[in-house]
Amino acid sequence: MPVLGSLLASPQMRWLLLALPCLGGSVSRPGLELVGIFGGCDVSARRFPWQVSLRFYSLRHDQRRHACGGSLIHPQWVLSAAHCVQEELEACAFRVQVGQLRLYDHDQLTRVAKIIRHPQFNESLAARGGADIAPLELEAPTMLSEHVHPISLPPASLRVPLGKTCWVTGWGDIVYKKPLPPPYPLQEVDVPLVGNDDCARQYQNHSGGSSEVIRGDVLCTGREGRDSCQVRVPPVLSLLGQETEHHTVSRVCSPSYWGG
Repeated sequence: MPVLGSLLASPQMRWLLLALPCLGGSVSRPGLELVGIFGGCDVSARRFPWQVSLRFYSLRHDQRRHACGGSLIHPQWVLSAAHCVQEELEACAFRVQVGQLRLYDHDQLTRVAKIIRHPQFNESLAARGGADIAPLELEAPTMLSEHVHPISLPPASLRVPLGKTCWVTGWGDIVYKKPLPPPYPLQEVDVPLVGNDDCARQYQNHSGGSSEVIRGDVLCTGREGRDSCQVRVPPVLSLLGQETEHHTVSRVCSPSYWGG
């Protein structure tokens, strides 16, 4: 409980909340593997050791299927999106897989013990913002290694300039409506940070959406041909610290939309 309290109350968590790209499709349901990484490539070992796969049991597949991505932020805590863990479902319905580059390759799943949806989360606004964030407490701490390691949280004072390159990671469609083929390798794509005003104009040009589509807790990323658009479950957005060559920032991403 102290760990949870410090995470939710920390300036870093508030910063993470402000870094929620929230444009795109409707609220997801478990089992939809729609984390599209368009224009990306396979991830090499040890590059994103905080990447996790959130699983939910699929009757059709008789298997716990990938539902959403997330970031390991503590040996016993994962950060994902609130819309991925529906309020009507108990924590015991979910599992987490860490350290896996290929989905379903020698699964060793960990039970989720507790789900803390952000108190201001509004499911009707999940695609547009609405505090779409949820820390997940694992039943037991994960064993850390060079393949499994939490991502560092940023200082509250961090300001990321527009145009800064970030990396989106996830599994799913590699082209619109073209699923990632077996063996389902984790994908990455580099994308620049885009101003919300520009992003709103682009989104409205493509969707005819209202001027209130992009909310204050939204971060837009992407460029034509490279993004995570047309997704309904969150990939992970990371920022590389160029001075130290260490990954320093993790953000949960609801779908971003920019070109593509």
